[in-house]
Amino acid sequence: MTPPERLHEQQLCEQAMSRRSKITPEREQEFYDAVLDQLRECGYEAVTMEGVAARTKCSKSTLYRQWKTKPQFVAAALRANRCVRFAGIDTGSLAGDLRAAARAAATWAWRDTMIVQALSHAVLQDEDLQHALREALVEPEVEAIDEFVRRAVARGEIAAGHPAAEFVTVQLFGVLRARPLLEGKNADEDYLGRFVEAVLLPVLGLTEGPGRPAAGSAPTGQAAPAT
Repeated sequence: MTPPERLHEQQLCEQAMSRRSKITPEREQEFYDAVLDQLRECGYEAVTMEGVAARTKCSKSTLYRQWKTKPQFVAAALRANRCVRFAGIDTGSLAGDLRAAARAAATWAWRDTMIVQALSHAVLQDEDLQHALREALVEPEVEAIDEFVRRAVARGEIAAGHPAAEFVTVQLFGVLRARPLLEGKNADEDYLGRFVEAVLLPVLGLTEGPGRPAAGSAPTGQAAPAT
């Protein structure tokens, strides 16, 4: 590249930075919210720069200056909305953490599931979009649930090599994503709570607790079988 060409490229970069600086963080978040709302409502294929521009009352050129393509725009929106939903959950027991996670997930899982479903095909064609989806909606929660398990092992609640431990995250996220597909219903608080009690806790050997009989004991009001 010749010196004049380098100078011209530098000037273009400075102009782009100047244009970017005119967008406040609050305004940028409006754009991100709009593109994610369109994803949930219409699916990835129907998302357009024109639609986001109309929703946010800006010019299409403003969006194209900031994000050159739709995949870049969607990936940026995902990364900007990265949030560890289970942050702060530490009840002192693995059973308590899983119950708290189920209650928390019930409040937001349907919104995330809609995005995952909307991007299911697009992420196979765009590696950056795939990475952004994992960074925003998968990895933070996986790490949080894995931390629940690590704490439980450290407290001696479950053995370090418990065969079910590695499947806790898969099971919880599986039911969050699968119920809408299989039953056409969101995994609400009642459903997730029953799933934790009926599946996760028993498989981890955590069935004892307030109002819960120890494993192998007879339910309240029912005699134990004769031996």
